[in-house]
Amino acid sequence: MTALPAAVRIVEVGPRDGLQNEAVALDVDRRLELIGRLADAGLRDIEAGAFVSPRRVPNMAGSGELMERLDRRPGVSYPCLVPNETGLDAALDAGCTDIAIFAAVSETFSQRNTGCSIAESMDRLARVAVRAHDAGLRVRGYLSCVMGCPYEGAVSAETVATLAAELIAMGCHEVSLGDTTGAGSPFRVRALIDSVARHVPPRQIAGHFHDTRGMAAANAYAAALAGVTVFDASVGGLGGCPFAPGATGNVATEDLVYLFDDAGVHTGVDLQKLVDVASWISAQLGHPVASRVARAFNSRRPT
Repeated sequence: MTALPAAVRIVEVGPRDGLQNEAVALDVDRRLELIGRLADAGLRDIEAGAFVSPRRVPNMAGSGELMERLDRRPGVSYPCLVPNETGLDAALDAGCTDIAIFAAVSETFSQRNTGCSIAESMDRLARVAVRAHDAGLRVRGYLSCVMGCPYEGAVSAETVATLAAELIAMGCHEVSLGDTTGAGSPFRVRALIDSVARHVPPRQIAGHFHDTRGMAAANAYAAALAGVTVFDASVGGLGGCPFAPGATGNVATEDLVYLFDDAGVHTGVDLQKLVDVASWISAQLGHPVASRVARAFNSRRPT
């Protein structure tokens, strides 16, 4: 493909992926406020939390309470990350209707992130997916380090494609390809999407780009030209993986909205409201907003 799609869907991952590695742990009240503000800005897929060990990811503690208290708006989905059957049990108890499962494409990262091999991880996820579908939940898949592993270096595009196809076969409605280390470039992203698309329809592929090398928005543009219409992003550019040394934040949601709005691609998101959310959450976390678009918008305001 060489033309941009008419519309894209943005999956906002700030309340989970964005907050999980922050030095400041936000309480449930402020996380709920963040989710509400994001919905007010027009986002309709908001990753709300993670049912993971609070010892390994303390910033996600209280996800059960958050989901029980969440004001669920019609037409908005609130997926939560679930690593195993124990996490699924907690998600079911909290009333989740959407979950995300995740695997890595390198053996070393799989061991660091989930404590098991890729094969063991996929077997574990298959059991989670079966139970989740039996309970009527929608399941989304994530693959980490698709553009390179911080421990092993380059990864095979064929490995990424094979694992993506396995997640689809488990019943995942889409698979998000995560450039966890931000090593990708537009040329390499296009090549990877073309490889994966031989096994998985582009409509079931999502792009998840980190901005470690300043390439995230350009990578999203390249993926859109390859037929991808779903993109993960984090308000204010928050994020980073606790198991990937040196990985910085996700692509900022407002940077993607600006990019696609300017190209005439519909996002359904109010950019000014989103910039306001980015500024607010950055203040809650005690640091300047990282997003270039938010900084540019804020610089135009009278003092």
